[in-house]
Amino acid sequence: MGEIDRSAIPPALVLRDLRKTFVKTAVDGLNLNVCAGELYALLGPNGAGKTTTLRMVAGLLPADSGAIEIFGVDARRRPIEAKRIIAWLPDEPMLYDKLDPLEYLEFVAGLWGAEPRRAQTLANELLETLGLWEHRRERCEGFSRGMKQKVALAGALVHEPRLLMLDEPLTGLDAAVARQVKDLLVARVKQGATIILTTHILEVAERLADRIGIIQRGRLIAEGTLGQLRGMGGDDNASLETIFLNLIAQSERAA
Repeated sequence: MGEIDRSAIPPALVLRDLRKTFVKTAVDGLNLNVCAGELYALLGPNGAGKTTTLRMVAGLLPADSGAIEIFGVDARRRPIEAKRIIAWLPDEPMLYDKLDPLEYLEFVAGLWGAEPRRAQTLANELLETLGLWEHRRERCEGFSRGMKQKVALAGALVHEPRLLMLDEPLTGLDAAVARQVKDLLVARVKQGATIILTTHILEVAERLADRIGIIQRGRLIAEGTLGQLRGMGGDDNASLETIFLNLIAQSERAA
């Protein structure tokens, strides 16, 4: 078999002039293009519009204007079709506490209409990978935050979404749990999934992300690989933290 022509694969996510206003403007004409099969880190200070953006992509918030395309699907006009191929994991895990992990994954897979045998196999694999197998028949109400976060991540992956969006997935996790989550995300990308994550832990983005986008006041102010971002600052050895703080400061001065 010949190699896959990746030029024929539409981008995982395209945002064009996306806008959302509450009392103040949260997302202000955002343009973004995330390639299929990459791990993209969306960074920005608190209030920059990261979570609002991902909630609009997930269909949890209506956009005021602009376009959202997910693998070529117009998410504003065809929301159900778009939602079938994505998953969203918020920063606070939301579970049904009276269910155990196996019951929860079976329930979630059923909601997505996943093929039962495939979903059961994948659920078992996810629980094994995330170190939850021995807790598979314990109610989630007794789990630590880290364990709940892992169950929620398994729930986001059990229907094999093409685009997975995670908002601060490592917040509050100890080093061992964080390592399990990072390893699973890297493995999923290698298998062809596309992942967008937000994080305030810049070392995570520096180590894991294929490309990085930095937003401020709802607008994209810089984007590229770590090497490209370093080039913008003229320092080939700068850390992402240094680059990030410099770019945010420049944006504030220009505002």
